[in-house]
Amino acid sequence: MVSTELSVPEIARRVRSGELHAEQVASACLARAREQDPLVRAFVHVDEASVLECARAVDEKRARGLALGPLAGVPIAIKDSICTVDAPTTCASKALVRDGKPWRSPYDATAIERLLHADAVLFGKTNLDEFAMGSSTENSGMFCTRNPWDPTRVPGGSSGGSAAAVAARMVPAALGSDTGGSIRQPASFTATVGIKPTYGRVSRYGLVAFASSLDQIGPIASDVAGAARLLEVMAGRDDRDATSSRTPVPPMEQACSLDAHGLRIGVPDEYFGEGLDTQVEGCVRGAIDALRVAGCSVERIRLPHTSLAVATYYVLATAEAASNLARFDGIRFGSSIRPDAGDVEAMYAATRGAGFGREVKRRIMLGTYVLSAGYYDAYYVRAQRARSLVAADFTRAFEQVDVIAVPTAPTAAWRLGEKLDDPLAMYLADVYTLPASLAGLPALSVPCGWTNDGLPVGLQLMGRRWREDELCQVAATWERIRMMTDQSLEPER
Repeated sequence: MVSTELSVPEIARRVRSGELHAEQVASACLARAREQDPLVRAFVHVDEASVLECARAVDEKRARGLALGPLAGVPIAIKDSICTVDAPTTCASKALVRDGKPWRSPYDATAIERLLHADAVLFGKTNLDEFAMGSSTENSGMFCTRNPWDPTRVPGGSSGGSAAAVAARMVPAALGSDTGGSIRQPASFTATVGIKPTYGRVSRYGLVAFASSLDQIGPIASDVAGAARLLEVMAGRDDRDATSSRTPVPPMEQACSLDAHGLRIGVPDEYFGEGLDTQVEGCVRGAIDALRVAGCSVERIRLPHTSLAVATYYVLATAEAASNLARFDGIRFGSSIRPDAGDVEAMYAATRGAGFGREVKRRIMLGTYVLSAGYYDAYYVRAQRARSLVAADFTRAFEQVDVIAVPTAPTAAWRLGEKLDDPLAMYLADVYTLPASLAGLPALSVPCGWTNDGLPVGLQLMGRRWREDELCQVAATWERIRMMTDQSLEPER
């Protein structure tokens, strides 16, 4: 029986060597999903026949004597806001379902093309907050996903389905997207590793847009090396995305084998104040102290405009969302409601009113407001200026340090329903992940301990533009330390 605890690099190594068949690995993951997903509900779509067919194609390629890629036989789940030909794409929204049939993309996202070229096995589509708007996956238009460590709690969001699938060991890795923390925060809540790349590192072609100046596709995996390998495969210039960069991709997985000795770690005062749970702080500071002992220098720094991040983000992101979601009008995509005596405007109103959930409507209305005549300068223009101030803080900080270490989230996972009717409390849960998003910087969440209730805590590392390799170097160093200490002892699943 194949263990579903194997990491991305280990699966690929064994499949390439012939020690394992890709079909064996896929079958084990499918069996695990059949066992775990009725409770966790990470997936909105899994076609077992398609998964096995994809795995057999990898085995047949090896049987013909052809070299296999770096993700040979690795089952990877896909967030359902990333376009795939072989499975529906709904963004967990009723707006993309017409007559009971979910929308299907006519093309694969660039990230998906690159996974397939690396001989990965696509393993279904995962649940999310509708159109990636939320921090708990409770805002899904389909159903709620549960945290595998405690099914009474949220898995985080918006990539909660992807993180939960990895945490429950249904797959060794998954793709998510991160606009303001949607990879890092669920990674923190589920004891997985999640990376938000530098803006422009991974093509956004085929990612259904939420906020185009912030969105990035990134990996969630069971360990740092696995996440690094996925990111290396996906990274690089794509002519179909004008915002993707030609900047060379550093050897991220190779960096995981390097010691972080000598790297300078900054600890900003602004991330360790009011609102931070004491147990979370203890875990994070413990990890930072361990990195100091391992040879990193640790310095206090200031990021004085951090307090502007939440308000800035929720002006800019909602403005972009209002524009991007205008295309879902009932004509080109998804559901359509046509009132008997109505005109086109009535059709739009009925279709969007029925298709979008509460949170999506809330953000569209807020975004429309801040872009409207008389308010554009007062809100949108001022938010752009504030974004520049947040970015400038990081520029100055990285003149002193190489990596910044902070909590990923101010608390561990909260109970289902606890914040669902309090949008402001939900927005504040992203307070530590938003600044790196606004500055377009790479950031990573790695498990760093457990609360007294057995809930995971994440350490967030933020780096200089295009230096994901340094984040992986520090995170992997900490991961090795953690595995040798009592903090490696996990509660029972």
